[in-house]
Amino acid sequence: MGFSRRSLVIGNYCHDVLLQDDVVIAESLGGAASFISSIFSLLSIPCDCISIVGSDFSYNHSVFCSPIVSNTSKTTVFHAHFYSNCPENDGKPVSDRTLKRVIACDPIRPIELPNSNSGKRFDFGMAVGVGGEILPETLEGLVEICDVVFVDVQGLIREFDEIDGTVRLINLNETKFYPLLSKIGVLKASAEEAEFMDVEEVRKLCCVVVTYGEKGCKVFWKDGEVEISPFSTIQIDPTGAGDSLLGGFVAGLSLGLAVPDAALLGNFFGSLTVSQIGLPKFDSKLLQRVKDEVQRRSLQCAQHRVGDVNELWFSKPLGHEQFHESLNAIRHAFSLPVQECRRDLPDMQNLTTSVNHSIKHQCNGQSLLHNPVYDEAVEPLK
Repeated sequence: MGFSRRSLVIGNYCHDVLLQDDVVIAESLGGAASFISSIFSLLSIPCDCISIVGSDFSYNHSVFCSPIVSNTSKTTVFHAHFYSNCPENDGKPVSDRTLKRVIACDPIRPIELPNSNSGKRFDFGMAVGVGGEILPETLEGLVEICDVVFVDVQGLIREFDEIDGTVRLINLNETKFYPLLSKIGVLKASAEEAEFMDVEEVRKLCCVVVTYGEKGCKVFWKDGEVEISPFSTIQIDPTGAGDSLLGGFVAGLSLGLAVPDAALLGNFFGSLTVSQIGLPKFDSKLLQRVKDEVQRRSLQCAQHRVGDVNELWFSKPLGHEQFHESLNAIRHAFSLPVQECRRDLPDMQNLTTSVNHSIKHQCNGQSLLHNPVYDEAVEPLK
């Protein structure tokens, strides 16, 4: 597929537990690093990953990069609580999901990073913590060995209740990470997380990607901004959607796409991820079609590109809408009509209704464990 840049991803793998009205309904591998490294591997993107787990980690067969095993801590565990009836605060409905960090593994310290004196550098670095494992000094070390660093803001602004581990967000400018923003390339945030930062100020320091779920995402930079169209989907579990979006985005940049096209690829993988629980499995034929289309698009844009090829290209190139149509056609080619994928799973119905509250098109009674796009588990494509 041509030259692709090498990436270093740092962030701990996790064990995710989904609960519907306090009843466990699913358990899966979690952590942004697992979603991102999976996409990189399946798209044949060269990638190193630094993740710390405990000896209790049970997903070694599912990860593409082996983790560091701690002798002193257990694997990070998150509980995602979904509710049939949306809770209220002062009479106003609040989020139907409460996230709790039940166990925290060791943080990733600068000593875990490749030594900058070794001469080993990376084109792209990604700091994608979820449970407080990314330290300011570690992010600073990552900047020193990577040409461009991408950061998920959730790893910077999350705090955890000392009693039950409930996740809460704090303002970005109150953290020790804020002075480092001018050294990174891209900061990604969900719409909810963006409320805890001044996007207008941060965009002066680095590029900002804000995700809006079913509405797609928006890319902000110092001199402009661009909206990126979404892909319609049936949302089953939102866990990992933003991680897959970021993974697809960086994969696209690594393969030579302009920023808007890469963000579109990110939206594509985010839409696939929410269609099932946990780490997604992708059909090998779908992946090959995506790779072929990305290669075609990269070559097409290279003919019109001016300036340093190593710099991020923010302007929306000609043919962007056609690229969206091509990816959408690929998605539909590997999807069955909604009426053909109905299932009778009463114990799963409440979760489907709960997490689909913001989705216009629902598949009532659809199995949480089946989607025709993901029937075949695959190995990385060569």
